[in-house]
Amino acid sequence: MVKQENSDEAEAVAHPLLQDLKSLEGQNSSSSEKVASFSGAVFNISTTMIGAGIMSIPATIKVLGIVPGFVLILLVALVGEVTLEFLLRYTNSGESSTYAGMVGESFGPWGSIAVQICAIITNLGSLIIYFIIIGDVLCGSQSEGTLHLGILQEWFGIHWWNSRAYALLFIALFVMLPLVLLRRVDSLRHTSAVSILLAVVFVVICSAMAIYALCKGKTQKPRLFPDFAHQVSVFDLFTTIPILVTGFGFHVNVHPIRAELGKPSDMGSAARISLVISIIIYFSIGFFGYLLFGDSVMDDILVNFDQSSDSTIGQIINDIVRLSYAVHLLFVFPIMNFSLRANIDELLFPNKPILAQSTSRFLSLTFVLLSFTYIVAIAIPSIRYFFQFMRSTTIVCLSFIFPAALILRDGHGISTRRDNIFALLVIILAVVTSSIAMSTTLYNSAQS
Repeated sequence: MVKQENSDEAEAVAHPLLQDLKSLEGQNSSSSEKVASFSGAVFNISTTMIGAGIMSIPATIKVLGIVPGFVLILLVALVGEVTLEFLLRYTNSGESSTYAGMVGESFGPWGSIAVQICAIITNLGSLIIYFIIIGDVLCGSQSEGTLHLGILQEWFGIHWWNSRAYALLFIALFVMLPLVLLRRVDSLRHTSAVSILLAVVFVVICSAMAIYALCKGKTQKPRLFPDFAHQVSVFDLFTTIPILVTGFGFHVNVHPIRAELGKPSDMGSAARISLVISIIIYFSIGFFGYLLFGDSVMDDILVNFDQSSDSTIGQIINDIVRLSYAVHLLFVFPIMNFSLRANIDELLFPNKPILAQSTSRFLSLTFVLLSFTYIVAIAIPSIRYFFQFMRSTTIVCLSFIFPAALILRDGHGISTRRDNIFALLVIILAVVTSSIAMSTTLYNSAQS
């Protein structure tokens, strides 16, 4: 035994580089099982983008027209890609592996808190809205004195067990809870892939229906440009920008997904592929949804599918669209919950080990957040409008203003003059367009 130890020590002295390589190989082999896949990162980022906002894209195209709508989708995606590059560049140059921590390196503790508050408002609002929409689809809703039956009521009649409170409780306990208890974001790659598949199914159904209606001569001539003469004002154009910004607001989940990648440098490529996927899906659903329903398309196109059809096949298609969308949101929920839980933990326990290593903190936050979102969605369903308004503000900060501010602050001395000019333009455009959009939205709400 002593001879063996002496021989090992002698080998370590004689071949120190060999020992280092062996140690490195041991670390790699022990952690290889925990490395996230590149495809999983693509699916998770895409799911972050393609959430509830997909249903508002056709109404956005109706306001903008097809040509400006497509240009604006590309422009917002381009700006999102550039601000992503800003985030990744400063993440690689700094010591922190979280969004809030990275901003804190340049702006101090208050910078971290600002990011965390915006992330909490954005994600918490998203989760509550998802709960409410799923409840509307499955259990129905009532607006302006009109009762809209949910899928469960249409199929089985009105019973206590398919009321909103009981149906959502069942979903929360048996569908959402097992997903939010997963401690690694890469574990959600399969549900994210299904979520993207369901979004594609929705696009295929809409496009098939639109082409069929076009062949039958039942579609309106789509407008290529805004109709300033009759329906649209210049200020209305600005209200479409927050919708698209929300659709490309994936920055809040960049760092959790990047932290699990075997090669963190792959994060940029994964995000760019996700951007391309989102651009294709957004423009497809925007074009075909607008072509299908014309000027009658609602702010939420799901409402158009919530109407009774004259044929059995038409009703089945409507139910498939609504149900697939509800399942899609079910699988978006855990992705947004992951970021929400991480930011709350970082805000409340900044000096504790990472959340996944503490079972008590992880379980406590998970159960509290799921219970809170369920209770709020049941008790105050109208709160969705408040969170929709707030998210349009906080997500602009997370996606555009904070990354651009990092460039202007240049805490690591890596910004170029070109970076500074672009970052300044991003902040000016974000502040001006968001201010006009919020003012117009409030004015229209007051008028109606």
